[in-house]
Amino acid sequence: MIRVTRLNGEHFAVNADLIERVEGHPDTVITLQEGNKYVVAESVEQVIREIRDYRASIQAVAFQMDRGEYRLPTAHATQGSDDSSVVPFPTRDER
Repeated sequence: MIRVTRLNGEHFAVNADLIERVEGHPDTVITLQEGNKYVVAESVEQVIREIRDYRASIQAVAFQMDRGEYRLPTAHATQGSDDSSVVPFPTRDER
């Protein structure tokens, strides 16, 4: 999932694996495989970067798990976040 922002400022998440295309004309429109469209405040380049970073984080955690180096985040490290997956969901500050 990647986090994006509606034009009204509301944040939501989109399944990056279901994105068919991202267009900028002039607003950025994300079209999913089933045809749903979302207009977002981020640029096309920002959405592509979000997708790339999300997929890279999955690969990084898989590599750590393969080497036996991965440790689940502690409650203190995730305090205040809604991190319910094995793959850490980077905050905008971490990018």
